[in-house]
Amino acid sequence: MELKYNTILLKLSGEALMGGQIYGIDAETVRFIASEIKPVYDLGVRIGIVIGGGNIFRGVSPAAKGMDRVTADHMGMLATVINSLAVQNALEAAGIETRVQSAVDMRQIAEPYIRRRAMRHMDKGRVVIFAAGTGNPYFTTDTTATLRASEINAQVVLKATKVDGIYTADPVKDSTAVKYDTINYIDVLTKGLKVMDSTAISMCMDNKIPLIVFNMFGKGNLMRIVRGEPVGTLVEG
Repeated sequence: MELKYNTILLKLSGEALMGGQIYGIDAETVRFIASEIKPVYDLGVRIGIVIGGGNIFRGVSPAAKGMDRVTADHMGMLATVINSLAVQNALEAAGIETRVQSAVDMRQIAEPYIRRRAMRHMDKGRVVIFAAGTGNPYFTTDTTATLRASEINAQVVLKATKVDGIYTADPVKDSTAVKYDTINYIDVLTKGLKVMDSTAISMCMDNKIPLIVFNMFGKGNLMRIVRGEPVGTLVEG
């Protein structure tokens, strides 16, 4: 089978792991995500994953309420490690060999992030989950995703959401919102579309990495994307 993308970086939000809950991790939802990744993995696609931590702790919100921003961001990084271990467990239960690499040193539960080691794991057919963001405060996991995508030579960043692409406005709040099939990076920035933060979008643009925003919970969507079928919204130069 001919594939359009052989190396991908999948960005999952922490909220995507909640399912119907208002907090935490829903085991059934995580199993569904693993079941969507499995057939793509079986095709030999090299997969890196970055997961947010907003289902447990989002650094920006407490910082806005008076908590020290650096402390809040460090707490958020730890939340991403918890999520990464949950996804690793689900992937391995589905028969997918996986490694978690953390940008913050915690050797008892995850490998330290080393680019060459990460790429070697992927060459050996392992999914690599990049945890703890960049290891630095003031950088989001969206920026982590585009950074790691650049480092592992990913052909595309796949931003998994609960909606089926980018709209002119929030489709949940505005029934007149119109979906974009394609849009360029500059328009995402100038229109203020809340797809990823501006640093992440700029990094994709500078490194010429296309971004696809899609609904992770549409069964088979991930497979359709790697085959080159139009799913979600494509952001490129």
